[in-house]
Amino acid sequence: MKYNQLGRTGMSVSEICLGTMTWGSQNSEADAFEQMDHAVEHGVNFFDTAELYPTTPISPETYGDTERFIGNWLARTGKRKDIILATKIAGPGRPYIRNGSPITAQSIKTALDGSLSRLKTDYVDLYQIHWPNRGHYHFRQSWTYDPSRQDKAKAQADILEILETLNELVKAGKIRAIGLSNETTWGTQKYLTLAEQKGLPRVASIQNEYNLLYRSHDLDLAELSHHEDVGLLAYSPLAAGLLSGKYLDGHKPAGSRGAINGDLGGRLQPLQEAATRAYVDLAREHGLDPSQMALAFCLSRPFMASAIIGATSMEQLKLNIGAADIALSDEVLRGIAKIHRLYPMPI
Repeated sequence: MKYNQLGRTGMSVSEICLGTMTWGSQNSEADAFEQMDHAVEHGVNFFDTAELYPTTPISPETYGDTERFIGNWLARTGKRKDIILATKIAGPGRPYIRNGSPITAQSIKTALDGSLSRLKTDYVDLYQIHWPNRGHYHFRQSWTYDPSRQDKAKAQADILEILETLNELVKAGKIRAIGLSNETTWGTQKYLTLAEQKGLPRVASIQNEYNLLYRSHDLDLAELSHHEDVGLLAYSPLAAGLLSGKYLDGHKPAGSRGAINGDLGGRLQPLQEAATRAYVDLAREHGLDPSQMALAFCLSRPFMASAIIGATSMEQLKLNIGAADIALSDEVLRGIAKIHRLYPMPI
C-alpha cells in the first residue's frame, strides 16, 4: 500500500480509502467490522463516511447508522489513533436532516456533535462539506447546471461563514483538517483565497466523482490540485459498479446497487454501455480484472490523494484493495486514452 500526503496537513493517507455508504442497509454491522478489520490488515488507514450514510437506499430510518457502526468498531478495537477518519455534514435538501436547511454556523456545530457522538470519538481528522448550499454540477446535474442564477454575495458569504465556523471547531480540537465534496474549481479556490486572507483553515482535499466514465477533474480542477496541493478523493471510482461489467446487457444482479437504487444516480443509461464494454474488453485483452484496471487507472493520476472503494462482499473488497498492487502498462494506458477520446463523457 502506498501513502500520500493529505494536502498540507502533514497527515499521510493510504491511496485506497475504505468507503462505507452501504453499511446499515446492504451491509450489517458484522459485515462492516469484517471489512474494517481486513482493510486495516492490508494497509488501509483512511476511512470515509458521512452523517447521511447509508445511501443504498437513503432513508430517515437508517440515517447515521454507518457512523454508529464505525464508532462501535473503534470502541471495540481501540484503533482510533491508527485511522485517518473522514466524515461530512449533509447540505440542504433532505427534510429529515435539520429540516433540509442550508449549511450554517449552527448546523455545522450540531452536525459535527452528532457525528462525534455516533463515531464515539472526540475529533475527526477530516471534516468535509458534502455539497455546497449554492448547488453543483455533479451527480448528472451538469446538463442543467446554470451558475448564472447564483447569488454572488450569498455564495461568498456562505463560504466565509463555513470557514469561520470550521476554524472555531479546529481550535476546539474537534477537527484536524477540512475538505470539500461535490465542489467546483471556483468554489474550492474561493475557500483557499479566503483562508489565506483571513488566517482560516486551508482546504486539504476535494471529494468528487472520478472514474473512467467521468473525468471532469482532468481539467481545471487538476490544475488547482497541482498548484494548491488539494488532492482528489475520488468517489465512485468504479462508476457505482458499472466498470466491473456486471450491468452490461441490461443485467441487474440481485442485491446490487443497480437493483436497489435503479439507475445508479443517473449513471445506468444507454450512453454508458458502449464505453463500459470497451473498457471491460480492454482489461480482459490484457489479462486484467476490469475493476482492478479501473481502480489502478485512478491511482495513476497525479492529483489523486486516495480512491474511495466500497464493497458489499469481502470478495469485492479484497479485489478492490488488490488494485493497489497493479501498475498499468503503457499499452493499457494508450488503450484507455483511445477509448476516452471516443467516449469522453458517457455518464
